[in-house]
This record gives sequence, C-alpha cells and structure tokens, in this order.
Amino acid sequence: MIVTTPFDAGERPRVMRQLVHIATATTLLGIGALHALWGRGSTFPFAGRGELNDTVIGRDATPSAGACYAVAGLLTGAGALVAGLPTPRSRLRRLGVCTVSITLSARAALGLSGRTELVSPGSVSPRFRRMDKRYFSPLCAALAVGAAVSLRD
Repeated sequence: MIVTTPFDAGERPRVMRQLVHIATATTLLGIGALHALWGRGSTFPFAGRGELNDTVIGRDATPSAGACYAVAGLLTGAGALVAGLPTPRSRLRRLGVCTVSITLSARAALGLSGRTELVSPGSVSPRFRRMDKRYFSPLCAALAVGAAVSLRD
C-alpha cells in the first residue's frame, strides 16, 4: 500500500518549521496575555493569590502590576518577533529573535539547574522549584528552540 501526503518530501520540513514557528509565537502571546491578566489582579488559573504566588513567583510577595505588564509587554514583543514582525527577513527581527532565543535558553538553564533565584530573587518555595524544573524551564527551552527555528523561514 502506498501512503500519500499532501506535501512532497522536500516541502515537509518547511511545513514543520512553520508549525513550530506558529506554535511558539502563539504560546509567547498567550503567556503574555496571562501576565497582563495577573497585572489586572486576576489569579487565573489559580484559586487565590497565595496559590498563584507560591506556584509562579516562588514567594509570598506579589509583583506589582507594572512588573506584570512589563513582562506581558516583553512576551508580546517576543511573540510578534517570532511571528515574523516587523518583516520576516529584517535585521531587526533577526536580532530580536536571537535575543529572545538566548534569553529563554538562559532562563531554561537556570531553572533546570535550580538557580532561578539568580534572575528572580526569592523564588525558592518548594512548589515553585518543583514546577520550575518540571514545567517552566522545559517550556522556556522549547520556546527558545522554537524561536531559533523561526529564523529559518
């Protein structure tokens, strides 16, 4: 039996890169939107402020709305760059995407090595450390790779 695909063999890698590129940009934009919600006072998807702080921040103190909005803006900018803005082949975009990829790689390395507190002082609660090693840092690593892959289009 012969299996056919809608793509020829040479087009498959390009389609896969585009899917990674779209998924990475969408994820960055979604996480940016989540940070904007937190800046407005929402605790979504957590039941309350204490659970949010312990899981995402790693300490009792809640970041200011301005800090949440700053992170939301940076993530939105990163998502826009990965999505191909201002223009897919511009030097500004390439530099921006390289910066995004390097930053996310560094964040992943720090989290996986248990040293997130170097960039986020006080992020030391046991729950945060567990979530950081299991979810946050691997996600940062995947987003770093996805950002880098977006440069190949």
